[in-house]
Amino acid sequence: MAAILPAGMRAISTEISAETGAGGFILPNDRVDVILSRRDRDAEKISGGETLVTETILLDVRVLAIDQTVEEKNGQRVVVGKTATLELAPRQAERLALARQMGTLQLALRSLADASPSKGATEDDGKDRPSGRINLIRFGVSTTAQPK
Repeated sequence: MAAILPAGMRAISTEISAETGAGGFILPNDRVDVILSRRDRDAEKISGGETLVTETILLDVRVLAIDQTVEEKNGQRVVVGKTATLELAPRQAERLALARQMGTLQLALRSLADASPSKGATEDDGKDRPSGRINLIRFGVSTTAQPK
């Protein structure tokens, strides 16, 4: 994992379920928003009733990994993920750690159409790689291979 993590970024995991992880459709390299739902104690004091608030605490976060296992449910095999590992800046990692203690987190899957080159990604024109070669990372060791 450390080999694919960009400099200055952190990998931090959070628990998910089918309900909080976009129904199991989130995969590595997808982009998500992290949403926190919590009770607002201050508003409850004023209104006298239970008050829930929801806020998006992180936008456009890359998913590094999902721990997926195959389970039987109602006689069918389903893929279930229980943990999502996200790529975050140090301050974002702190924010996520605090939010986990405050309430329920949900991951909202972003559309591929939302991808923005201004987020640090650039168009792949092939100029930065030797032609016909593939960069492989295995067990943290990077090698270049020629496809057959």
